[in-house]
Amino acid sequence: MKRLLKCYQPILVFFICVAILTACGDFLSGNKKTVLGLYLKSTEAYELLKQDVNNNIMFDVRTIAEVKQGSPTLAEAHVPIFLVEQNKVVFNKDFVSTVEEHLKKKGLDKESTILMICRQGNRSAKAVDILAKLGYKKVFNVVDGVHGWKDNNLPLSF
Repeated sequence: MKRLLKCYQPILVFFICVAILTACGDFLSGNKKTVLGLYLKSTEAYELLKQDVNNNIMFDVRTIAEVKQGSPTLAEAHVPIFLVEQNKVVFNKDFVSTVEEHLKKKGLDKESTILMICRQGNRSAKAVDILAKLGYKKVFNVVDGVHGWKDNNLPLSF
């Protein structure tokens, strides 16, 4: 029994953290809220990804210029949600297909745990909502974004 409890303890702690963050969702700014209501801080995202890198994936949805300044090492793919074209910011029409391509390569699906990160949690919230409308169930917004990742001295790649 003790061995079983020890095995499930990290999972239980994770879901308690998710429940607390979900309950605290009302304290998030409107731009960071998502229809799924699933939120993680950068430190929680880092721990989750470290625990099970094979069954989870994190997408960096920032611009190419932002990614050049450093990206979380555990972000497996850079898929910008917006692009700059002719001095205008436009939605990346290939966003969904590119995300789905990365998921398929990794053997993940609409039931898998997906994390979205941007600079400070606003664009990643939009990315979460887009996937939620397509039937994805466990898409988390990293609410403090790459700013939080850097502030917490989590590993970056350049």
